[in-house]
Amino acid sequence: MPTSPAKKTKKNKRAASTRTALTSQAAKRSPKRANRNRLVSAEVGEIMRMRAEAEAAVAEARKSHERLREAIDILPQGIVFLDADGRYILWNKKYAEIYSRSSDLFVPGARLQDTIRIGVERGDYPEAIGREEEWIAERLARLYQPSERHEQVLADGRCILIEERLTEDGGVIGLRVDITELKQREASFRLLFDSNPIPMIVCALDDERILDVNAAAVEHYGYSRAEFEKLTIRSVQAFASDPPWIGEHSSDEQAARTWKHVRADGTLIDLAIYSRQLMYGDQPAVLLALMDITERKRAEARLAFMAQHDSLTGLPNRNLLRQKMDEILLHTRRSSDKAAVLVLGIDNFKAVNDSLGHGIGDKLLRAVAKRLRSTLREEDTLARLNSDEFAIVQSGLTRPDDAVLLARRLLEAIGDPYLFDGHSIVIGASIGIAMAPGDGDESEKLLKNADMALSRAKNDSRGTFSFFEAGMDARAQSRRKIEADLRDAIQNEVLRPYYQPLIDLATGRITGFEVLVRWPDPERGMISPAEFIPVAEETGLINGLGGLMLRRACADAVLWPEDVRVAVNLSPLQFRTGNLLSIVMDALKQSGLSAKRLELEITETLLLEKSGQVLATLHALRALGVRISMDDFGTGYSSLSYLRSFPFDKIKIDQSFVRDLAANRDAQAIVRSIISLGVGLGVTITAEGVETEAELNCLRNEGCHEAQGFLFSHARPNAEILEMLKMQSGDHIRVSGSTERVA
Repeated sequence: MPTSPAKKTKKNKRAASTRTALTSQAAKRSPKRANRNRLVSAEVGEIMRMRAEAEAAVAEARKSHERLREAIDILPQGIVFLDADGRYILWNKKYAEIYSRSSDLFVPGARLQDTIRIGVERGDYPEAIGREEEWIAERLARLYQPSERHEQVLADGRCILIEERLTEDGGVIGLRVDITELKQREASFRLLFDSNPIPMIVCALDDERILDVNAAAVEHYGYSRAEFEKLTIRSVQAFASDPPWIGEHSSDEQAARTWKHVRADGTLIDLAIYSRQLMYGDQPAVLLALMDITERKRAEARLAFMAQHDSLTGLPNRNLLRQKMDEILLHTRRSSDKAAVLVLGIDNFKAVNDSLGHGIGDKLLRAVAKRLRSTLREEDTLARLNSDEFAIVQSGLTRPDDAVLLARRLLEAIGDPYLFDGHSIVIGASIGIAMAPGDGDESEKLLKNADMALSRAKNDSRGTFSFFEAGMDARAQSRRKIEADLRDAIQNEVLRPYYQPLIDLATGRITGFEVLVRWPDPERGMISPAEFIPVAEETGLINGLGGLMLRRACADAVLWPEDVRVAVNLSPLQFRTGNLLSIVMDALKQSGLSAKRLELEITETLLLEKSGQVLATLHALRALGVRISMDDFGTGYSSLSYLRSFPFDKIKIDQSFVRDLAANRDAQAIVRSIISLGVGLGVTITAEGVETEAELNCLRNEGCHEAQGFLFSHARPNAEILEMLKMQSGDHIRVSGSTERVA
């Protein structure tokens, strides 16, 4: 039967009352036990608190240790901490890096003496070899000194500075610095200092003692090193004065100052002293570099002389000549006197150098200078302008005839034979003369005008003299304009190839065309090749001009019939660039013209050089299939000998032998011989400059193979050549709108 709620409540109240009563009774029975429990709880709490504080202290110590390690790891020097027993406590990364060969031995608690001993056994310390135990003992003895500093050399050659200090608890803090680079600089300084030919002295900055001298200073002053060590810098100064680094020049590196010093023998010397402050070991010092001013002034005088004089002959050079001319011209402007400038050039001096060598050439130039000097008055000026040209300035003249008399004396003096090393040499000279003030009142203008007159003398007749004329300057300016315009014409491809036909005398047909360059100018019309080709060769423009004509000719000829060739003239200068073969190959490749249709014409002057490079280039061109023709045959020095040096495909008889051939028996004999020679050698013979029927008949009768000239056609542009080739048939071609006989 379930209990009613009212009964449950009463029952619970009785139970609670019973527990309270029991507790009260227990409390009354054990008051001491309750106190004991409270004390135990308090002790446990204290222990827990102390443990927490200890753990926090340990954590803080660890953080401090890590912070210390981080701090020492960033230092550029090696740091190590040892306890009183020499055991490792702490070290940084740089320390381990310095002793990388022993870094595996570095552990907390390991003894330094053990790592040193193992390092010695490994050979890490070359200074210990042969005296290992003694070296180890010395090293450990240094460890516990109050403050120890020394150097240590490692096996890899590095030098380490060691500094160690004792701590209050008997431990050691060690510092390691890699001073290898510093030692190398010191060694370099010592090497430069000791071996320097300039006397050098190191002085203490505070008391001016001489700390060191080099061998040059010992020799220059006459004091021994031991005597120098007893001196101050003031001891060698001639007068009581401050040392050279005191005063207005107080920077680390000072400009030179002049000083008088005393040698050991008592003689005085003037010096230029350069000073620089530095550290000599641990001591502030000054390095003095000493230069004897007397020698320097002599050197300066020599340099000044060399700057204004020719080193070979000792004569004034162009710079000094201009100065002297300016002085003479200034006097001329203030008086009625005249002055003459003579530029003298030795004729064929290059031949002497080439045949006898530059040593004989130098002797010849010195002898010429001596003869010229002896021919002149004291007040006349003589200078050397370049390799084989001299200038003479004659002042105080009243008429040009005075310059003529001097020119004749100079030519006569130079013309006498010279004898060097068993060689008898006879030379001549040419002279150009410009008069002041008529031909100019400035040195450069007079020299230029005299030089133009010299060119005139050499061109007209070597071994004579020529006065400057106003027309020479106009011609020179015209030439300069032609050079500039020609450069533009080549660059812009204004030049045009014109073609003159080559006629087979047996068939009357056109076998090919020779390329002739033409220069159309909007202002001057068609400029003659005789006017611009020499300029092109003198200035080097012939290379660009020749390359342009070669490319244009190949491009035009590829459109002609297959049996028609194109002939292009080559200048000797084009062979000197070294790339003629590649230029020809490029022109053939770009145009598509077969090499067998290209004919290159050279003159005998090219073979005069007897260059292996020239012959090699000719053989390489012929190997391509290109035909090689000797142009202007018979006008050179030894034409027959050149036919043996290279197998030519064609010989062209110069027009000077063709002109008036029918009436000139000598010319007929020469032409007959050349044709006979060509037949014997199996080469084609072509006659140039055929202008009359009589000349043509003679050539045909002698058996000549080809001819060209105005009798057949003058040179024409490619458009007309194409029409000519189209109309070629039988014995006739159409030329200039009319029918002209070909054969």
